[in-house]
Amino acid sequence: MTHFVSKKNILSLLLLLALTVLAACGSNSSEEGSSSDDSSNESGEEAQSSSDFEPYTVEHAMGETTVEEKPEKVVILTNEGTEALLALGVKPVGAVQSWLGDPWYKHISDQMEGVEVVGTESEVNIEKIVSLQPDLIIGNKLRQEKIYDQLNEIAPTIYSETLKGQWKDNFKLYAKALNKEDEGQKVMDDYDKRIENFADQAGDKLNQEVSVVRFLADHARIYQKDSFSGVILEQIGFERPEPQDKNAFMEKATKERIPDMEGDILFHFTYETGDGAATELKEEWINDPLFQNLDVVKEGNVHEVSDAVWNTAGGVLAANQMIDDLERIILEEEE
Repeated sequence: MTHFVSKKNILSLLLLLALTVLAACGSNSSEEGSSSDDSSNESGEEAQSSSDFEPYTVEHAMGETTVEEKPEKVVILTNEGTEALLALGVKPVGAVQSWLGDPWYKHISDQMEGVEVVGTESEVNIEKIVSLQPDLIIGNKLRQEKIYDQLNEIAPTIYSETLKGQWKDNFKLYAKALNKEDEGQKVMDDYDKRIENFADQAGDKLNQEVSVVRFLADHARIYQKDSFSGVILEQIGFERPEPQDKNAFMEKATKERIPDMEGDILFHFTYETGDGAATELKEEWINDPLFQNLDVVKEGNVHEVSDAVWNTAGGVLAANQMIDDLERIILEEEE
């Protein structure tokens, strides 16, 4: 009897253990199923997010390019383009080095932390671009036409046509390239409003003839209406001295041309790369008797401004900073 009861007890214990194991397995299966469902939901959410993006096509200097995926890692190959991206709230993964600065212009350096240098506008480092694995490249036909096909093999590549005074048209293209036309329009509207406000406040001061001069290491230049600063001055409504009132970019000048620098107000800037040569030439020219004899000099209306802001950067951020300079010098100092 005792043996029979013990055997029965053992069988009961085995049955109970089996039921416990089955229950545990069922619980695990349920948990695994729940985990699988969560994963499925996450995938569904990602799919839903991805489905919000629609491919778009951009006409540009090299033809048409369709961007199939939302640009997340953008490489920009012009200085003005860098400013466009920053103004549109896009930090590039790679950008060409600023013409002045180490490696970026002072007025954008705080926004460029962590951005990789991919050469210069004139000498792009293709290997570096490949290493960044971009999903969109934006460049310029004037600067980089020969390497377009190579870049386009890396990622969809969109080019503006030229540089110089065309920064506003280029900005609109860059906004299209990023699928941010609405944001781009707001940036332009805000900029144009600043121009209008400045012109309203300046009033009769717009009748002044504004002269623009640049000093480099081996020569000086007189800037005209199709330069970066010239386009902005014309939009504001300033007059230009007759030798500078041309639909051209600039003219190199010998000292005999110093009288053509005359104006009611003169702005000059220096392309100083660090060896002091351009600064030395500037000092030589502004101390020359011909320069000192200009009426604008005698009347104390000569102002030194930033080369990066007034000429070299060539983008929307620099344009706004140029207006800052004009407000400070023309509206505030002359009150």
